[in-house]
Amino acid sequence: MPDLSLVIPLLNEEESLRPLMEQIRGVLATQDRTYEVIFIDDGSTDGSIAVLEDLHNTYPEVKVIQFRRNFGKAAAYTAGFQRARGTYIITMDADLQDDPAEIPNLLAKIEEGYDLVSGWKKKRFDPLGKTLPSKFFNWVTGFVSGIDIHDFNCGLKIYRSEVTKDIRVLGELHRYIPVLAHMEGYRIGEIPVQHHPRQYGVTKYGWGRLLKGFLDLLTVMYIGKYMGRPLHLFGTVGLIFGTIGMLINTYIASLWLQTGTIQYRYPLLMLGVFLTVLGVQFVCTGLLADMLTRGPQPNEKFNIRKILE
Repeated sequence: MPDLSLVIPLLNEEESLRPLMEQIRGVLATQDRTYEVIFIDDGSTDGSIAVLEDLHNTYPEVKVIQFRRNFGKAAAYTAGFQRARGTYIITMDADLQDDPAEIPNLLAKIEEGYDLVSGWKKKRFDPLGKTLPSKFFNWVTGFVSGIDIHDFNCGLKIYRSEVTKDIRVLGELHRYIPVLAHMEGYRIGEIPVQHHPRQYGVTKYGWGRLLKGFLDLLTVMYIGKYMGRPLHLFGTVGLIFGTIGMLINTYIASLWLQTGTIQYRYPLLMLGVFLTVLGVQFVCTGLLADMLTRGPQPNEKFNIRKILE
């Protein structure tokens, strides 16, 4: 069993892979630790898989997982985490913007007693179309989650292996791994890390992914507070709507009994009926969600074409 497992998802990064591997080998040659490097090809359409096959044939520590198509970074992380055997798991991007020279610093920090240590790209070399959405996203995530770290979306992180086994990374939730781990009671740390300009390829982040990120943040908050008891959320909302609707309907009924007419309060009557029905629907939704959460939980979906071990 290796001491370290490096999990590296990639999409169309053929030019970066060889220099990245050389950097990793150079850094870890100075560390008295065994390691494996797991590359996950998330449906690349360039020559990435040919480069990975060559690296696998050259270096015994290199493992390769190739997806049949692009399934997303969360799926790539899940596949890598499932096959990682190290005591510590290190994730990094394959575009040479994350610096493998930070690995010793991450190791030193996590051995202070943390369960997950995230990198902080304090000085970034990205275009404004990437840095501005990222800064806004990080501020909102920190405000909502209450976790005092600056860079949730930094790919350079180190985990104790039990963290990667306990959390499920679905959809686009990879950017919220520190939040998910914090909700499970793990101790989260952060260190500033060196960041480099992209040398090859194009960025895959921008304003278009910001909306998805905030929708996923709502998902994370729901998972953290109500995943095991959805009826508490939907039932509370349903009872509020239903109670207001019943009060309105009671008022309309008493008015009709006293005067024989509802005195042109038809819109109010319709509102009362609508809120009552809406309240019942929310309660029923909560009951259904409660039953679903007690069944088998889904895992991130992906389809593997090839594994090189």
